[in-house]
Amino acid sequence: MLRIESYGHNESGDNKTALKWVYENPVWKVGIKNWKPANDISGTTCLERHNKTDELFVLLDGRCTLLYADDDNGTAVNIGKVEMEPMKVYKIPATLWHNTVTQPGAKLILIENNPTDMTNSDVYNLTEDQIAEIKALV
Repeated sequence: MLRIESYGHNESGDNKTALKWVYENPVWKVGIKNWKPANDISGTTCLERHNKTDELFVLLDGRCTLLYADDDNGTAVNIGKVEMEPMKVYKIPATLWHNTVTQPGAKLILIENNPTDMTNSDVYNLTEDQIAEIKALV
């Protein structure tokens, strides 16, 4: 007999446990991301991109700003932001530099193709000027 399964994650504040992949199958995976210091404005030092797949975010609770930037030969340029609204789906297209800036109490859902990992993703370390620009933006 088939059964309905449920998955949850309520831990926050610890960089190791703030994101938990709660469900995976061969095609996609779902994670719950709670606030952690590295995603606070003071901890935002990089952007990432997934080169082959889109990523979806849903803000469940709290405040989150999605950062994004265009690519110029591997350099993030034209940094912008979107203030997320609860219960809306935000699609990050493949190859778009992005990151989340959360505040304590934030809770997000992430949905990605499986596998989306560092074999098909890149990290861009922000310059001091870009970090200052983001702090002013957020």
